[in-house]
Amino acid sequence: MENSYKFFENTECKYYPCHKGIDELNCLFCYCPMYFLDKCLGNPEYSEKENGVIVKNCTKCSYPHNKNNYEEIMKYLSDRIKNAK
Repeated sequence: MENSYKFFENTECKYYPCHKGIDELNCLFCYCPMYFLDKCLGNPEYSEKENGVIVKNCTKCSYPHNKNNYEEIMKYLSDRIKNAK
């Protein structure tokens, strides 16, 4: 499969499909590589706990699971690393 390093779909996963409404669900980024970033390319929700801690909730975000977003994610992460130096 051409570009198989950019996409794979694990229909045998007990959580599949983790997001509804995606025809070809990319499982490559099962755990989003942008989760640790304050700003990312997706659409996370943020909530404040009683102790004032802000929590990032990506449950409704399907950005990393869209097979067409691989290049953008990799460029975004690469740019973040370059700018951190």
